[in-house]
Amino acid sequence: MALLDKQKKIIDLFYHLSTPPMTEGAGEMGEHMDARLHNLGSTPRRIVFSVFHEKHLKEATELFEILIAAKDFDDFYKLSQQARSFVNVELFAYSLSVAILHRDDCKGIQLPSIQEIFPDRFVPFETIYNAFRVAQGGGGGKDGILVKIAHTGNILDPEYKLAYYREDLGINGHHWHWHLVYPASWRSEVMGKKKDRKGELFFYMHQQMVARYDQERLANGMQRMKPFHNWDEPMEGYAPHLTSLVDGQHYGVRPTGMKMSDVKDVDIQDMMRWRDRFMDAVNLGYVIDRKGQRVDLTTETGIDVLGALVESSYDSINAAYYGSLHNWGHVIMASAHDPDGRYQENPGVMCDTSTALRDPIFYRWHKWMDEMFQTYKSTLPSYSKTQLMFPSVKVNNVTLNASIPNVVGTFWKTAELEMSEGINFGKKGSVKCQYQHIDHEPFSYLIEVDNANFKSKHATVRIFMAAKHDELGNEIPLDDQRRMMIELDKFKAEIPPGKSSIKRASKDSSVIVKKDLSIAQLRAGETGGANKETCSCGWPEHLLVPRGNHRGMVFDLVVILTDWEEDKATDTASKCLCKDAVSYCGSKDEKYPDKKPMGFPFDRKIGFNRLSNFLTPNMKSTEVRILFKEN
Repeated sequence: MALLDKQKKIIDLFYHLSTPPMTEGAGEMGEHMDARLHNLGSTPRRIVFSVFHEKHLKEATELFEILIAAKDFDDFYKLSQQARSFVNVELFAYSLSVAILHRDDCKGIQLPSIQEIFPDRFVPFETIYNAFRVAQGGGGGKDGILVKIAHTGNILDPEYKLAYYREDLGINGHHWHWHLVYPASWRSEVMGKKKDRKGELFFYMHQQMVARYDQERLANGMQRMKPFHNWDEPMEGYAPHLTSLVDGQHYGVRPTGMKMSDVKDVDIQDMMRWRDRFMDAVNLGYVIDRKGQRVDLTTETGIDVLGALVESSYDSINAAYYGSLHNWGHVIMASAHDPDGRYQENPGVMCDTSTALRDPIFYRWHKWMDEMFQTYKSTLPSYSKTQLMFPSVKVNNVTLNASIPNVVGTFWKTAELEMSEGINFGKKGSVKCQYQHIDHEPFSYLIEVDNANFKSKHATVRIFMAAKHDELGNEIPLDDQRRMMIELDKFKAEIPPGKSSIKRASKDSSVIVKKDLSIAQLRAGETGGANKETCSCGWPEHLLVPRGNHRGMVFDLVVILTDWEEDKATDTASKCLCKDAVSYCGSKDEKYPDKKPMGFPFDRKIGFNRLSNFLTPNMKSTEVRILFKEN
């Protein structure tokens, strides 16, 4: 079957999932249902699905394993059609997406945008309701219906300043897609494909989100976050203004002052016990496996073991003992307004990977987990000069080139989201919502290098950025600043002997998702092609750098060159096409392409208070400013 035909069939499986026909159901199929699907359907069809909920995830795993094991594409498609008609709608979308990303006969197929599949997870219901009113009233021009997105709060809430960031469609879509590429329940021995360094990547990707959020707070004149760590601590409130069209109920609202409470499947005491056991492992330097044996946390594998432990993924070395701190935390916080279910309310947005980043508590929760990981990192020795250096290679100068050198301009940009692919408005034609997001001008790096060797060298170029000043305008001590370093890019470059320069455009960054095509474009045949497959995983390009402020917020830009021959994970060329954002998403089903610890060299304590004292000849820093232009 041609790639375009496969692409169109896949799109049809996702069409109008938000508002499926009421006549669908397993009962309609009877004896015609494939026997492989008989055990499915335990999760009610019209409730909010949560990948963090143990029972939901168990059924989702069973479904995606069945779909991945289908004998050919036709078998896979028929199974998907049947499953769509009776399993939980959101669970189906999750499992189908995981299967598409991991089936060999789906290479080249691009997943439809989750924002278009489930607009109700991204667009306030006031906006969707307004679109329904216009559609039912016969409104809309020749280009269809266009409505403006509604705001979810006002300045009475201090956290409202960052609503534009937390509720950004791109970062919430990124979080959803990351958990598709790295499902917590992925069983390597069943799937035949190992997720290399998955636990470490769980740590690093979330650490980067926390670092970015803290600097966005500084850009808005706010304090950096205080980690959530006290189980009896009142939480800030959040009202998402989202309504699940699958069940017709709104996502739960959490009033200010609510606390974590026991839920049906887990108690706060369980969470406390798991935390203490995790910290015991960090402080003792080893974990206890399922057989009661001691497993040392080595410098090479320790963070990977701990990441799997916290999530807790299938790779957890002892889930029965160390529990599932991360996942159940999401569930408990999402249930704070109705912990025992007496009011039959929907959970809050923390239950869903595509909505969780909207909630301020998400970042405080993950900053607390990052504190635990950093406690482990503090037990490792600081890097020596020998470990940091690239002999005979020197970085002479670094310039960030934009309209003004070393100044990046940011601004508001208007965009549109097609909602009619996911929602049946009872009218043919386009129905879009219009919204604004922060964007930045294109920029590039010019790195001037001196190679004193007699032959060319291959280098790994690492580019980081962190705010220079804290909330009070004081310079941030280096050991605090290192944890705020956001990775902007990482790539391979050839350095000839003598003086040369390396140029790199911001649009080529190794952390951003490459351009996603809309469903309309995919229907029209604009597929990525078998040699241009993307995972749809990666940070949105428009938020590559923080917003900055009106004065020009000062950042330290740091470039490090290391020896590619020492860094490369394998000697063979990668065959993986799904590697559009390797820094955050890895190279799907292959080894993570960089042997060094993620975040190197800022992942460990630094014994210097100033950046200039830390830098070796193969590193260079320069001050850059990010200037926010309101209009």
